[in-house]
Amino acid sequence: MKIEQMLWTAETAWQMRANSDAVFHPQLVLFFCASRLAGVDERVQELKTRYPGADILGCTTAGEISGDEVIDESVSATAVEFAEANIVVHSCDMASMSNSFTAGQTLGSSFDKKGLRLVMMISDGHVVNGTELVNGITSALGAGIPVTGGLAGDKAHFETTHVSVNSPLTPGKIGAIGFYGEHLQVGHGSVGGWTPFGQDRRITKSAANVLYEIDGKPALGLYKVLLGERAKDLPGASLLFPLAIRPEDNSREQIVRTVLSINEEDGSMVFAGNMPEGYLCKLMVANFDQLVDGASKAAGEALHIADLQTSTQRSLGVLVSCVGRKLVLGRRISDEVLAVRSILGAKTALTGFYSYGEIAPHGALLNCELHNQTMTVTTITEEV
Repeated sequence: MKIEQMLWTAETAWQMRANSDAVFHPQLVLFFCASRLAGVDERVQELKTRYPGADILGCTTAGEISGDEVIDESVSATAVEFAEANIVVHSCDMASMSNSFTAGQTLGSSFDKKGLRLVMMISDGHVVNGTELVNGITSALGAGIPVTGGLAGDKAHFETTHVSVNSPLTPGKIGAIGFYGEHLQVGHGSVGGWTPFGQDRRITKSAANVLYEIDGKPALGLYKVLLGERAKDLPGASLLFPLAIRPEDNSREQIVRTVLSINEEDGSMVFAGNMPEGYLCKLMVANFDQLVDGASKAAGEALHIADLQTSTQRSLGVLVSCVGRKLVLGRRISDEVLAVRSILGAKTALTGFYSYGEIAPHGALLNCELHNQTMTVTTITEEV
């Protein structure tokens, strides 16, 4: 496996990143770009010119990860040339959030499952129910095939997100990459680092990812009371205080949800994933050390699942972290990327983005979920 990485900024134009290989026939190019960055479609065309035989996928973000750095207002590109493995790319367009399950099912059904080692999804992050999208693709793929990836971002604006699949950046688009190859070793990990606080409350009225009532009271009103002065900054403030949800019988480990939008008229809140009625919920908070430690644990999980002590061959590490973590960590944001680096080693080329939702299995169980507020790490190594 050979990996070439480049970074574009308005000040420097395209520059090769340190430790890049010379690639000649890459099969895949991943790019991540700042939302609302002028001239991005021109940058995509430049990638097509440089890598004419590659599938090129990317999305807008709330921050780009390139090597050990987190950068804003840039385009980060990573070209991957496999020795023997190959990829297959499918995409679809969504008209509305209600089509999320069908979109996932359609994408999952498009793949030949023989020899399929991993599916990585890059999805619009604004007009999608991430839970239903993941449920749809996993229902079609069946057990045993991990699905990872994330939802595109729009900084902290929550207005519009865009995805490119061999095309200009477009809202409502979803791309999925299938990785095939007997020599591929795939790892994945997803860990948060947030701590629940306050009392358990119950979701008493919801519909899919729309939350109407908590403890029989309008959800938005209660959330505003809990947030106090920060309520005026909703929905952005919810990134600092997400909700942990779980069934009362503890049959599943808790998952974290953040708000995409709010409705002042009916007091409802739209979340990135489903908010099942009857589930218990709690506000969460985090500090710097907890988040960085969570990133380190996610990388450790990925190595464990790939059955590697550390990467001794050239590997790709795709990091999808939540915009909420970026807001909390602030100037220390690179600390969580460096924590991943310390676990994966110098031979792993790191790329990724800050998202509106992360997609990964729970540990080695392969029951994939939409996560919020996690660092999600996917590693791909070709042992030939």
